[in-house]
Amino acid sequence: MKASDLFVEALEAEGVQYIFGIPGEENLDLLNSLKNSSIKLIITRHEQAAGFMAATYGRLTGNAGVCLSTLGPGATNLVTAAAYAQLGAMPMLMVTGQKPIKASKQGQFQIVEIVNMMRPLTKYTCQIASGHNIPSRIREAFRLAEEERPGATHIELPEDIAIEHTSAEIIRESLHRRPIAEEKAIKAAVELIEQSRRPLLLIGAAANRKTSSKMLKKFVDKLGIPFFSTQMGKGVVDERHPLFLGNASLSANDFLHRAISHTDLIINVGHDVVEKPPFFMEQGGFKVIHVNYLTAAVDPVYYPQLGVIGDIANSIYQLKQRIKPKKKWDFTYFQEVKDRLEQHLCEGVDDERFPIYPQRLVSDVRKVMPDEGIIALDNGVYKIWFARNYKAYMPNTVLLDNALASMGAGLPSAIAAKIVYPQRKVMAICGDGGFMMNSQELETAVRLKLNLVILVLCDSAYGMIKWKQANMGFDDFGLDFNNPDFVMYAKSYGANGYRLESSEAFLPLVNECFKSPGVHLIEVPIDYSDNDRILNKEIKEKSRFL
Repeated sequence: MKASDLFVEALEAEGVQYIFGIPGEENLDLLNSLKNSSIKLIITRHEQAAGFMAATYGRLTGNAGVCLSTLGPGATNLVTAAAYAQLGAMPMLMVTGQKPIKASKQGQFQIVEIVNMMRPLTKYTCQIASGHNIPSRIREAFRLAEEERPGATHIELPEDIAIEHTSAEIIRESLHRRPIAEEKAIKAAVELIEQSRRPLLLIGAAANRKTSSKMLKKFVDKLGIPFFSTQMGKGVVDERHPLFLGNASLSANDFLHRAISHTDLIINVGHDVVEKPPFFMEQGGFKVIHVNYLTAAVDPVYYPQLGVIGDIANSIYQLKQRIKPKKKWDFTYFQEVKDRLEQHLCEGVDDERFPIYPQRLVSDVRKVMPDEGIIALDNGVYKIWFARNYKAYMPNTVLLDNALASMGAGLPSAIAAKIVYPQRKVMAICGDGGFMMNSQELETAVRLKLNLVILVLCDSAYGMIKWKQANMGFDDFGLDFNNPDFVMYAKSYGANGYRLESSEAFLPLVNECFKSPGVHLIEVPIDYSDNDRILNKEIKEKSRFL
C-alpha cells in the first residue's frame, strides 16, 4: 500500500483518536490518507497550541497524543510544546513533514534539521527514510512516549517517502507488565517507616495514575500518616481528607514547610526533581524513601537514602500490607500546622473588594466546580493561589504545568480536556498575558462547538514577574501593557463575552455560563496588590511561630 496509508493504519493500531495540528504542502499525502480513517483531524490556529492539546490529551489518558505540522516554521513552532510534554512527563508524538530527501529541487528553502533540533527535547526522534520502516518507527515512538517516565517523541515523514509503496505490516504492541519493587527494598522501607516517629507522605506527579491513586488512599486510611503534595500531584488523593496537610506551592517558608522541617522521614511517592523541591535535603537531616518507577537522579538538594523502584501502585500495596501502624508515631505538630494553614486559607475568601481578590476568586471557583470538574491553568501568579488554596477532589482535575511552566498553555489544555471529557465542566483560567499567547484558539473551540468557560484575569501586566520583582526589592518597571476589549474580542470569534462588574456577580455569572451552550469568556479584573505582602512576608511571619 501507499506509505502514507500505512502510516495512518499504524496510528489507528495505536488507538489514536485525534490529531491536532496544521498541515502543510509536505503533509498532503498524509492528509489524504487521514480523510477516510477513523482518526479525527482537529485543525488548530497555531502549532504550539496543537502541541499543548496533544500533550494534555496524553496527560489525561496515558495514551500518546498526536500533533502534526509541516516542515520548517511549522515544525519549529512545536519546540515549546515538545519541552512542555518532555519536562511534564506527558506522552506525545509529533509528526512533521519534510521536503523530498532523495531528489529535492528547491535547495535549502525552508529546510531546518528538525530531527537534530528535537533530539534534546524528546525521548525519541527520527526521520523515516523508507516506507518499510514505518511500522517499527511508529511502534517505537509510542512505546517510548508512553513508558515511564512518559514524554515527547517525534517522527519526520518526508514528502517523497509518503508516496512510496510498501508491503510492510503493522507491528502490534506486545503484552508486557511493569517490573515490581525488589523484596529487600520493600523490607528496608517497612523498617524505616516503622522506626520513624514523625513520618510524612509526599505525593508527586508520577503518582497521578488511576491505580496509584486508589492505593495511596488505602495506604493513608490504614496507616493514618499525614500527606502533602506537589503542584502536579494535586488531587491524587482527595484533598478534603482529614490527613491532607497542604500543597507545596511555594518554595519555602509556608506553613507546610514547618511540618516538613519537623519530620524525621519523608515517603516520597512519584516526585520528580523537575518540579521545584518542596524540601531541601541536608546531611544529618530527615531521611527520604524514594518510591517511583525510576531511580532518583542525584541532585544537590535530593539524594534519598532508599529507593523503592518499580510499579508505584504495587509498591504502595506491598508497603500497606506489611506496615503496622505504630503507637509511637506522633502527628500532633502536623495537626497544628494543618489547623493554622486552614485558618490562613480562609482569610480573604469573603472580601468584597473589586477588582476581585485572589482568595475570593479561588474560593468562588471551587464553589462552582463539581468534584469531577476540571480547571486548566495557564502560567502566572494566580497559579500559586490556586495550587495553595484550591482543593482538588479527584486526580487530573487541576491541570497546571510546574515543569516547563509555559505561558500560553491554559486555553489549549482546556480544549483538550473538554474533548476527552465532553460531559464534564471545564474552565480555562488564564492571565491576560498568557491568554494572548494562544488566544486565537478561541476560534478552534467555537468551531468544535465546545461548551467551555474561560476566565481571563486582567491586571494589564506580567503579574508573576511583578511579584518576583517586588520580592527582590526592585522598582516597578518594564512589565505593564495594554489589553484589547476582551468582550468584543470573544464576540469577534463567535464566542460569548462578559466583563465582571463586581465580586458578588462572579458566582451567578459563571453558573449561568455553565448552563448555556457555547464558549463563554469572562474578563475578570483582579487585585494583586497584596501578593508581595501575603506570599512573601505574611506567610513567613505567621508560620514562624509554629
